[in-house]
Amino acid sequence: MLKFLLSRLASAGIVILGVVSLVFLLIHLIPGDPVDAMLGESAASTDRAALRQALGLDQPLYVQYFQYLDGLMQLDLGRSLSQDASVTSLLLQRLPATIELAAVALLLALLIALPLGVLAALRQDSAWDRGSMLLALAGVSIPSFWLGPLLILLFAVMLGWLPVSGRENPTSVILPALTLGLGMAAILARMVRASLLEVLGQDYIRTARAKGLPGAQVIGQHALRNAFLPVLTVLGLQLGTLLGGAVITEVVFSWPGLGSLIIDAIQSRDYPLAQGGVLLISISYVLVNTVTDIAAGLLDPRVRRALRT
Repeated sequence: MLKFLLSRLASAGIVILGVVSLVFLLIHLIPGDPVDAMLGESAASTDRAALRQALGLDQPLYVQYFQYLDGLMQLDLGRSLSQDASVTSLLLQRLPATIELAAVALLLALLIALPLGVLAALRQDSAWDRGSMLLALAGVSIPSFWLGPLLILLFAVMLGWLPVSGRENPTSVILPALTLGLGMAAILARMVRASLLEVLGQDYIRTARAKGLPGAQVIGQHALRNAFLPVLTVLGLQLGTLLGGAVITEVVFSWPGLGSLIIDAIQSRDYPLAQGGVLLISISYVLVNTVTDIAAGLLDPRVRRALRT
């Protein structure tokens, strides 16, 4: 078991190092110059050179890369080029809004997916099954950048039930959470249906029914418990996707979270802030998936053996 845990943690460390390197290179490949963004293209060449030297941008790229790694080892993400504040403090200011949005989206996704998937499996090939899977297919197919404006048009502009954007009102989170959560709910519903159908065909389920156990007990105590293990793995993957998808959704709804902060940083060529934001989301994705792998391995030895090979 210890070997399994160490192998998963080592894999996560290697992936995080790869993510750090990739994020650094991609951010620096974005066209544009942060000095131009800060001083304007009409600034004097001496002022531009002085600012470039002060920011360390006159150093070769590999020197900047190792300086960046050295800062990360000391948990220092640097200072924002466009705002007079440390990157860590700016990220921490926006992080609660993104966590709130992701948590509500996850809750909505589970409330929609679990009953929908279970109903579709228990009523296989019925109108309930076909209707549920049609809704799930629609949820997977509709992109969030199209679904968000559609929900705004329907529930905010036409019906006037919910705010258009912002975070001032407690109900402001409903529309962006729905935009994020519907796609996840569709994937989870299909996964719950497929997993539950597979479990219902197992011999131990037929044995439980042959012993005369009530149908609710067979489903609740035997089928659902085993069916949720593969769903747990998919849930972990989707949690990471949820954080990544929040970038677009936050921009659409003007939600003051990490996503809108990253977009602003990219537009202003604020390298440290953009790197810090992307890195935080990427590491969250890696950590969530590592925890999911470890949890699945603890629950099922077959998963542990498969992940170790």
